[in-house]
Amino acid sequence: MTEQSAPRPVTRSVQTSTGPRPTRRTALLLVVTALATACTPATGAQALRASEGVAAQPVPTRAASLEGVWRMDGYGTLVTIGGRRLRTYETTAVSCLPGSVDAARTGRPDAAGRVAFDVPDAPRVTVVPQSAGVARLSVQDNAGYRTLHRISGLPARCHQRPAKDPRTVFDVFWRTYAENYPFFAAKGVDWAAVRDRYRPRVTARTTEAELFAVLRAMIEPLHDGHTRLTAGAGRTFAGLRPGTVAPTPAFLKRVDAAIAAGLGRDVALRRWAGGALSYADLPGRLGYLRITSFHGYTGRAGHENDVAELDRALDAVFTEARTSGPRALRGLVVDLRLNGGGSDLLGLRVASRLTGRPYPAYRKHARNDPEDPRKFTPDQTVRVRPYDGPRYTGPLALLTGPLTISAGETFTQALLGRTPAPARIGEATQGLFSDTLDRTLPNGWKFALPNEEFLTPDGRTFDGTGIPPTLRTPAFTPEDLTSRRDPALTRARTLLATGHPAP
Repeated sequence: MTEQSAPRPVTRSVQTSTGPRPTRRTALLLVVTALATACTPATGAQALRASEGVAAQPVPTRAASLEGVWRMDGYGTLVTIGGRRLRTYETTAVSCLPGSVDAARTGRPDAAGRVAFDVPDAPRVTVVPQSAGVARLSVQDNAGYRTLHRISGLPARCHQRPAKDPRTVFDVFWRTYAENYPFFAAKGVDWAAVRDRYRPRVTARTTEAELFAVLRAMIEPLHDGHTRLTAGAGRTFAGLRPGTVAPTPAFLKRVDAAIAAGLGRDVALRRWAGGALSYADLPGRLGYLRITSFHGYTGRAGHENDVAELDRALDAVFTEARTSGPRALRGLVVDLRLNGGGSDLLGLRVASRLTGRPYPAYRKHARNDPEDPRKFTPDQTVRVRPYDGPRYTGPLALLTGPLTISAGETFTQALLGRTPAPARIGEATQGLFSDTLDRTLPNGWKFALPNEEFLTPDGRTFDGTGIPPTLRTPAFTPEDLTSRRDPALTRARTLLATGHPAP
């Protein structure tokens, strides 16, 4: 590798039955797969105080029991809590299947009744009662929470063995999208017509290959990078926005060379997290921070390990010398052009080092009516809160492009309300903001879809279109890579140094 390390991109993923996202998936890798198939709290030296997530909510003075069965607002999920065990079920109007979360309680409830559950190979789940009939579920690396409502018991179908025939598989697949996907109108897709077109092609004799081809054909026109279908080895489909070019190792090597040339021969990058985080001081008291992932920073599982490594890097970058006094940075470039996503909370953690005042990052909600895609759960406002330590609050330039994906985009959105506002240089981001709702079909196949919207204060969503740049500049064209040029980086440096962008 050259001085720049290859990114380790991931995208946010909601584990099937909880609704929130305890694991992350690889976004750019999914793009590669799509083309090839035809086409995851330690702290650093400084304490981070209340910099992440929604505002604290009141808890009952007397904790109610969590034992029983709960229905989650949105997400088509039921949650059972009994003894030391939490389990989830994936539901539609025609199905109820065991979910992938089977978690064990880590200890006794605290004074508020809050209980934490360990999920194998996934971030911890916490549930806290709000009343006898309402509780809130959160996931360790997810911004926000899910509201739970107590119900009398599991529906009868949850106790029955599901049929696995092709038509049942088709019906569960179609119905899950019908009840949860919010973007059919924006994508110009009539989902009922999709059912009418493809269901007659599925019979008891339909082969696995034929069924996979049908399900793929149903979702391919959505051109949505957070949709995917996996039916065993060698049979995987992931959606992608038209025009997206998958990064190859050769492409990444050429990008590294172009960025290195744009930084300058004598500039040394310091790297953390296996190269997912890197920083360099540039002439003229400018800084360059490159972030290619918000997940998987160490070889150890657990969100707390990612937090510790991120804090270690941020403590080294945002020192007193760089953030205040006569040698402080005059400008900072943050390069997100190959950021494939990860945890929104890690993005908020970075944003907290870039502001001296609290402000709203975004609002988020999830589709919450199986029949009406225009109805959502109540908005949750996620805020950026200043870090309790050295912070950089000066001019900022963000480099973005179509391979700025998922949590890379929510981080970009979290900086829109910053003062001073960042200059966004490059191309529009990919347009994938929602966590993915991960599901299992009756025959064992896995699939995923988005079910949330991330909103600006005035109610706008960038899903599909991505966040546009303020200064449009091509990102990594073949001609620029051949010549080892990085015009977006050059333009950002000029803007920060002079106050005027290069032409």
